[in-house]
Amino acid sequence: MTSPAPDSISAKGGVGDLSLALELFSIAGSLNSTPDLDFLLEKIGTAAERLLDSEASAIMLVTDDRKSLYFKVAGGEAGAKLKKMTLPIGQGIAGWVAKEGRPEIVPDASKDPRFAGQFDKKSGFITRSLIAVPMFFRGELVGVCEVLNKRTGTYANEHIGLLSSLANLASVAITNTRIIQDQKNFFSHVLELLGGMIEVSKPRNFDHPNRVARLACAVVRAMGGDDYLYRMTYYAGLLHDIGYVGFKNPRILGLVGITSPVEEQHTLLSVKMLEGINMLEGALPIIRHHHENYDGTGYPGKLKGEEIPEGARVLRVIEEIEDLRMNGGVPPEQRIETAVREIRAGKGTRFDPDIADAIVELLETQEGIW
Repeated sequence: MTSPAPDSISAKGGVGDLSLALELFSIAGSLNSTPDLDFLLEKIGTAAERLLDSEASAIMLVTDDRKSLYFKVAGGEAGAKLKKMTLPIGQGIAGWVAKEGRPEIVPDASKDPRFAGQFDKKSGFITRSLIAVPMFFRGELVGVCEVLNKRTGTYANEHIGLLSSLANLASVAITNTRIIQDQKNFFSHVLELLGGMIEVSKPRNFDHPNRVARLACAVVRAMGGDDYLYRMTYYAGLLHDIGYVGFKNPRILGLVGITSPVEEQHTLLSVKMLEGINMLEGALPIIRHHHENYDGTGYPGKLKGEEIPEGARVLRVIEEIEDLRMNGGVPPEQRIETAVREIRAGKGTRFDPDIADAIVELLETQEGIW
């Protein structure tokens, strides 16, 4: 028994419909689980080629100035040669589809006056026939999706619906990726701004947040910590002293009922200022307890041993040697030796012994890590 040809897909239901449904479900399931946009779009292009029995596919996106299309993904052997080329909206068949906002079937490209033959010349691919559909997200044009050269038979109106379904998934993937990238860009810049505020909140605090975060992440990696601990320790390293910024703001102090702030309150104020930011939720216990001592004599909770969050135990050691760097008057050439001596002196009392050993090893073996 042979498998049904792609042309067997129809509104009546059957094996072809099941194949399409499974393909769409598979791609839709990847939208939230796969952050790699190029992988998703290549998967969509490959599905379009297979389901429409075509030699090649392309997904073209609108440029930032909204005047042209560029090839984001181009399937087939010649696809790589097209990725540096652009097409003005309104020119060529894809440009016409983008301008008009409606799909188009071209049974013979050589006879269509809109056909932009320069792409074939550049790639060596010969376009015989194609379907192109616009890609929209919430009414805004995202790009154009097309398949080229049907191997058997001809493209028909029923194929427009199939390609449009795939194009809709591509539109969602593209928009989701752009939103995530914008959010990451915004968040990273906000972190930089907050780090700058922390640096000026205390004397000699320059570069302190970055140095703590960088060394803390190296320790977590060296000790085999998972990605979540790594990320939360990084955030905590950058923001653990933001409470000192609050010390200078009467309104913030009033919100937490502090009139005359003292050193020991900066960890609690840091947490209070960051509460409600979901991305930082896992960093808050690290920030709250980064001045706890391993023997239970620290603050604010007098936690002991492994009651103290792991990231906080890492920051506790780094805070101590950072204090030496900023306030101890230690010459740079003696800094590592002095830090190692201080860590060993506090091992088992102020510091988690395993973490102390890990930091000492990093300081002694990796030049420039701190």
